[in-house]
Amino acid sequence: MKRQAWTTTLAAYAFLAPALVLMGLFTFYPVLYGAYLGFTEYTAANLGSGEPPRWVGGQNFALVLRDPLFQIGILNSLKYLVVVPILQIASLAVAVLVNRKLPFMAFFRAGYYIPVITSISLAAVMWEWIFQKDGLLNWSLRLIGFFNQGGQFNWLLNEHTALWAIMLVTFWRGFGYCMVLYLAGLQAIPGELEEAATLDGASPWQRFWRIIVPLMRPTILLCSLLSTIAAIRVLEEILVFTGGTGGPLNSTYTALLYVYNKSLGLDFNYGVASAAGLLIALVGFGLSYLNFRITREDRGER
Repeated sequence: MKRQAWTTTLAAYAFLAPALVLMGLFTFYPVLYGAYLGFTEYTAANLGSGEPPRWVGGQNFALVLRDPLFQIGILNSLKYLVVVPILQIASLAVAVLVNRKLPFMAFFRAGYYIPVITSISLAAVMWEWIFQKDGLLNWSLRLIGFFNQGGQFNWLLNEHTALWAIMLVTFWRGFGYCMVLYLAGLQAIPGELEEAATLDGASPWQRFWRIIVPLMRPTILLCSLLSTIAAIRVLEEILVFTGGTGGPLNSTYTALLYVYNKSLGLDFNYGVASAAGLLIALVGFGLSYLNFRITREDRGER
């Protein structure tokens, strides 16, 4: 019996070995090497001459933390987290609405998912037209009397609105992805539970709050984690809409854009970029822990 158990265990590890080797080479090694570079001086000059990285301890971290541009980036990345709760509430609400056996529901589900598979370059063309001075957004706001012709402006060129405009694009792109996850979670809930609650006289709100939300908690946690990490790591939208400048007046300069500019965009200072990346990872770990903590408190598991 013992021999059979060992054989089964060895067979399992043999099947896992190729995946573990690939993960080690392309995931764990780059992460560990990047963490090591954060404590070294390593620039394009070192890379070109073949010189090894020079250990400098925490010097890069002190430099990054004192850099006003990194402070602006972290602040803007934290502002970006505003997208997370709005995205969760909206996508869960729509998932509940489309989780019904009504005509054309498949069409609506597919329609909400289209932004997820739309390329960022195509989305940029469309949204830049919407945000420009004579674009759809200003036209719609003028139509409902929000402001007159003279009050119109380009939303991406105004330092007070540029970050919020890009957040709207992120919301638009992530909405369908979260909605599909929530829809899958909803369809896994046994219909008998809601039917029994209906027979007991529970209102739709009571069924949602007492049955759906508790059973959907793992999906809510997953979507919240993914959205939080995506908000902290936002880069694509910033590069496309601002050309990597983080403008206007650094109003859209995010923490990951700082890493990009330090490593590939401007400075080619891989040591400083790695230190900044480690600091961002720590912020991400902290926010992930907060997500787990909030969910656990909701269950009363203190």
